[in-house]
Amino acid sequence: MQVGVLTVPLGGEPLADALAYLDDLGVGAVELGCGGFPGDDHLPRDEYLDDEDAQAELRDLLDDHGLTVSALATHNNPLHPDDERADEADTELREAIRLADQLGVDAVTCFSGLPAGGPDDEVPNWITAPWPTEHADAHEYQWGVAEEYWSDLADHAADHGVDVAIEMHPNMLVYEPRGMLELRERTNDRIGANFDPSHLYWQGIDVTEAIRLLGEHDAIHHVHAKDTKVYDANASEKGVLDTTPYTEEADRSWLFRSIGYGHGEAHWKDVVSTLRMVGYDGALSIEHEDSLTSAREGLEKAVDVLDRAVFETQPGEAYWAE
Repeated sequence: MQVGVLTVPLGGEPLADALAYLDDLGVGAVELGCGGFPGDDHLPRDEYLDDEDAQAELRDLLDDHGLTVSALATHNNPLHPDDERADEADTELREAIRLADQLGVDAVTCFSGLPAGGPDDEVPNWITAPWPTEHADAHEYQWGVAEEYWSDLADHAADHGVDVAIEMHPNMLVYEPRGMLELRERTNDRIGANFDPSHLYWQGIDVTEAIRLLGEHDAIHHVHAKDTKVYDANASEKGVLDTTPYTEEADRSWLFRSIGYGHGEAHWKDVVSTLRMVGYDGALSIEHEDSLTSAREGLEKAVDVLDRAVFETQPGEAYWAE
């Protein structure tokens, strides 16, 4: 198991400098944004797709620092009711899958997307309750839209031998493990989770139980290491469905935090152990979105905790059980 980093917070510096910095921290893998909300500062698709020379240069740069690529990232909304926005997101995702195939990268991380609540609506609609009944009808409509799109996209991923790792994210159709398994059931096994616990914590989902559930179906394709802290002083008054801006930290019910600042080291050791129990041995890709500290400090503190949590070797023979 490797400690990895999604390099987006370092996007203001050249890729070579970012990789050198992460190498010095002892990081073993990187996740590179190539479109959508993560941007493409470190991996512009138009510069690398179908260009063997550029790809060779990237491999050499990674080899120089002993780094591998755990995934390419392109988070957007391919189910958006605005056709232009949906087409842009679809192009990003399909090209990211092609590029991953060419680079020998196993996974592309993304969102499920979110449709409108009906064919004549103009904005995405996150349905969180079945009543009044028009909401249940809207949810059924959305799943029909999603199944049609993702079935075709899953075939595209299968053609290229790349796993699609969907981040379960509120304001997207798939935001919790049962929905993740529903989409996988409607498509194929190339569709699975980019397991990011930060969005599950504030929903009240037990993270290790979620790992076990998805692991039973071999549905964890990639993992984000990101923490969340629920602040009861605010949550007890207004709950956790909080529209307060992320930068008004003192007034929010919860915040994304650096690893160890939402849950302690013992919890993260339990997360790592449970991932190993279900057969996941890939990267824990740190995603820094903690507004209370800088990107570098947040990454360094996260690496420090995870270095003590991850297993670097394979299990030996259980001699004591013989």
